[in-house]
Amino acid sequence: MNFDWLKRSMPRGLYGRAALILVVPVAVLVLVVSVGFVQRYFEDVTRQLTYGVVLELREIAGQIEAAPTMTAGVEAAGALTRALDMQASAAAQPLSGVRRSFYDVSGRAVVDTLRQGLPGLRAVDLLSSNRWVDVQVETRHGPVDLRFRRERASASNPHQFLVLMASIGVLMTGVAFLYLRNQLRPITRLADVAEAFGKGRMEPYKPSGAQEVRAAGLAFLDMRARLLRQIEQRTLMLSGVSHDLRSPLTRMKLTLSMMEPGAEVADLQDDVVEMERLIDAFLDFARSDQLGDPEPVLPGELAAAVVARAARHGGEVALAPLEGEGEQVTLRRAAVERALDNLIGNALRYGRRALVSVELRERQVIFRVEDDGPGIPEEQREEAMKPFSRLDPARNQDRGSGVGLGLAIARDIARRHGGLLRLADSKALGGLKAELLLAR
Repeated sequence: MNFDWLKRSMPRGLYGRAALILVVPVAVLVLVVSVGFVQRYFEDVTRQLTYGVVLELREIAGQIEAAPTMTAGVEAAGALTRALDMQASAAAQPLSGVRRSFYDVSGRAVVDTLRQGLPGLRAVDLLSSNRWVDVQVETRHGPVDLRFRRERASASNPHQFLVLMASIGVLMTGVAFLYLRNQLRPITRLADVAEAFGKGRMEPYKPSGAQEVRAAGLAFLDMRARLLRQIEQRTLMLSGVSHDLRSPLTRMKLTLSMMEPGAEVADLQDDVVEMERLIDAFLDFARSDQLGDPEPVLPGELAAAVVARAARHGGEVALAPLEGEGEQVTLRRAAVERALDNLIGNALRYGRRALVSVELRERQVIFRVEDDGPGIPEEQREEAMKPFSRLDPARNQDRGSGVGLGLAIARDIARRHGGLLRLADSKALGGLKAELLLAR
């Protein structure tokens, strides 16, 4: 049996599921108790009480039936009706049918018992008064109206019990939910802090709540501290290595500048420049973990600044109109600018034109960079985003080769904003489309 529809209809949030766990048992309990109580008390007990009243009504109707006239019969039964706290009178007009409120759960048992035990029953009125029951019975002298107190047959307001029980159920559910909310709050707080850390934000957190939640919070703090130490160690290692390499490179450049010009010297100078570019790329990759604190920025203005900077360096870059409202988004501005610089640099390296666009969604901001180059085959796109990966056969080499870190840095920055880097084919320019998806 397939229960996928049931899973789709369930609440997705923790508070919603907790409320469902509280409400469903209480509702089922109230329903079962109500049905059982109505069945046992408002029906069975009401039938017994009403049957006793039926015997008395039968006796009164019998005395009226035995009298020679209606008036004599009513007078003859007067003593009995007064003793039983009932009323009997000749009917002003014949009636038929039953009048009863829809919420009068015991009235149905009263009517059924009267129909079964009282011959000649014409009408029953439970609606005119909540204190009295009006009954009309057919006799040989004509219809007669009989009245008796409702409390002799059943409780006059049986629905009050159901309302009271439902009110108590709602009250206890509310109290339980307030208590449960205090227990769930540390879990949601832990989830918020973990989500913020995934987006690159460090928020203060102190474990609280139940023992298991505290244990999970302490484990998260240990994991976060280990990750931060690992990032710091990687940054220090790469910075130290690059710093140590710059000293011999500087000496090599100085030595080459003092040598006689020639083809071999020119080649060596090109190699030194390439090595410096590699070191700069390594430093960029190392510093992608530490690019300032998040701040509110306008994505459109950020993209415009990056496009203008690329255009000043001679690149043919255009900015498409902003898709969505111009709202501020909390981002690491320097990190996003570096990612866009890398994507635009790749686009201009392997193509001649680049198109940058920004789209704002409810939970995402998307930066797109498209080019008119040869693109990257779909089966190689995942490999192209790995560090130090260089797909030379797939890209144009006329403008020099990269070091394989541009897309890796952009993807790393996207991940630290709770997003991802996605590669696809550009429909606008025919080359590669790189989408930088960042969580809001």
